[in-house]
Amino acid sequence: MPPRDTTQFDLHMEYQERPDGSLEAVVVHSELFDHSTIEQLTAHWLTLARRITKAPSAPLREIELLSDEERGRVLTTWNDTGDTGSPAPSLVAMFEEQARSRPTTPAVTFQGETLSYGELDARAGKLASFLAARGVGTESRVGLVLPRSTELVVAVLAVLKAGAAYVPVDPNSPAERLRYVLTDSGAQTVLTYRESARHLPPQVRDRSVVLDDPETAHAVDQAAEPAASGPAPRTVPAESAAYVIYTSGSTGRPKGTVLTHGNVTRLLAATQGEFRFGPDDVWTLFHSCAFDFSVWELWGAVVYGGRLVVVPQDVARSPADFARLLAAEGVTVLNQTPSAFYRLSEELEQAPGLRERLALRTVVFGGEALDWRRIRGWVERSGSGGPVMVNMYGITETTVHVTSQPAEPVFADAGAGSVIGTALPHLRAYVLDAALRPVPPGGSGELYISGGGLARGYLDRAGLSSLRFVASPFGSEGERMYRTGDVARWNRTGKLEYLGRADDQVKIRGFRIEPGEVETLVAQDARVAQGAVVVREDQPGDKRLVAYVVPADRTAFDESALREAVRAKLPDYMVPSAFVALDQLPLTTNGKLDRRALPAPEYGDRESYVAPRTATEEAMAEIWADVLGLERVGVEDDFFSLGGNSVLSLRVVGRVRSVFDINPSARIVFDHPTVARLALHIEDVILEEIEMSMADDEIQ
Repeated sequence: MPPRDTTQFDLHMEYQERPDGSLEAVVVHSELFDHSTIEQLTAHWLTLARRITKAPSAPLREIELLSDEERGRVLTTWNDTGDTGSPAPSLVAMFEEQARSRPTTPAVTFQGETLSYGELDARAGKLASFLAARGVGTESRVGLVLPRSTELVVAVLAVLKAGAAYVPVDPNSPAERLRYVLTDSGAQTVLTYRESARHLPPQVRDRSVVLDDPETAHAVDQAAEPAASGPAPRTVPAESAAYVIYTSGSTGRPKGTVLTHGNVTRLLAATQGEFRFGPDDVWTLFHSCAFDFSVWELWGAVVYGGRLVVVPQDVARSPADFARLLAAEGVTVLNQTPSAFYRLSEELEQAPGLRERLALRTVVFGGEALDWRRIRGWVERSGSGGPVMVNMYGITETTVHVTSQPAEPVFADAGAGSVIGTALPHLRAYVLDAALRPVPPGGSGELYISGGGLARGYLDRAGLSSLRFVASPFGSEGERMYRTGDVARWNRTGKLEYLGRADDQVKIRGFRIEPGEVETLVAQDARVAQGAVVVREDQPGDKRLVAYVVPADRTAFDESALREAVRAKLPDYMVPSAFVALDQLPLTTNGKLDRRALPAPEYGDRESYVAPRTATEEAMAEIWADVLGLERVGVEDDFFSLGGNSVLSLRVVGRVRSVFDINPSARIVFDHPTVARLALHIEDVILEEIEMSMADDEIQ
């Protein structure tokens, strides 16, 4: 029935019996519901009523709402994406084919140095022989603690050529995390540089190979390439382990996920029909090798004959420098987390003519939810006067990417949601309820993934693997599904929409974080009697970790000391933005943590406020207050204690560039974390530039 003002409820439904004994439904609804929604609700209630009358003793939890037609649609029609796991070659075989067919073609560029495919293959072959002589072979694991460089790419290829799997660790990670990952993974050998080797724990340093050590470099250079040593080169099976990437774990310890060559090559084959990557493409290796987006960046370039530009860390941290690199190198394929691209887009808007010099043809988003509205202009130009913008949802356990969704103009409208599209051809996506039954279109459920992208499981964590990689009730015998923990729904057009997490896990700046891991570490500190770590979003789009602690001794509690203790054991992106001391943690009537009662953190200490004393300090205090959203900032306040993070520090760097007309390092805020120290450093830089300019004038 049409809407009517007299209805008592927003939705009123009655069943009526027809003369033949069947049921029909009469519905009265308000303007809150459109016609198609009412039709779907009515159909589901009638289906439920019919099935209850046919099996009146069956438990309600066993009765499905979906009709047979709807079930077929969500399980098959919308998942009819093709092959779920055909045989695939190894990554080594695909790269070596490119090296044979185009040996003089540029393969990798870093800071002005370019290696051809032939040169890259030769260097990787020598390092592979060196590793093999040290006992590295099939299913061995080799740690990589290397900065972004040409040598990192060589090392990845060499490890795989030797038949082993690489275990990437960011060299800037705290010593405790380095020790844990390299020990837990059972890394037989660790490849590193001298700078990073000094920070390795003793038990790891003993089995490390320092690649920039002259003796090591000579030994590697003298190693015979496989083809020159007599026996045929090692054949690496597609199902051999290729890499182990560690992600945050709810138990307080990171967990390693084991991915194979076939996982990656099936991903590349499945996406090639959409993207058509080739030898004319130029990619960037923008992300840390410990983040699985780097897998897509590296192999997407070299298995199709493209050129890979390795982005130095300082450049990756500076949107302005990165934008100039994109233009200078003629990059055509760009992969970004939404957070990084928002900053890059802002920089491009402020640099006249720079966007017009870009050669981009494809921009791929991943790592976190995308707000299409924040890139409205790019969406409107997608594929027509601008690069094609593609949103790709994915998870480490399913090999980087799961779904694909090119931009559509409607996505930039309010209320469009985070549309992530449909599963890639080698995968299937299911939205299921707690009993593993398909959820109707429009209904929310947990997202499960099956197909050729599923990882082997978690390294030496059989119990955890069995909880997350479960048997599929919809596939062939032995087929598994990965339980993502993400909440999604099908829309009416058969596209998936991402709604959030079913648990406490969160992604901040593209990094997957289990607050439980951070909470465990905080609670173990002797200064803390009780602790809780939660994610707050007090400003839209600004997610931050906040630690709430009940001090063991309130009078002696030192927030900065606790922060430094946590920073020494966790990567920067996992360190809480604020530590809030409470007399006790608020609890619900059921004795659980009452998250809603936790107070918002107050950044800055009014009692210790020190006002700016110079013009430079005054300008910097104003910049910090604006970036951090604070009323005022004292010159002795610590940037990170005020809620700052690496992303916000880049905004400060950008403002420093424009206000003072200097070009500071992207790490300037980390090295000078107070207004007073930063202002003094800026004045020193300005004076140095003046002195250099005067010296040049005297020479002339």
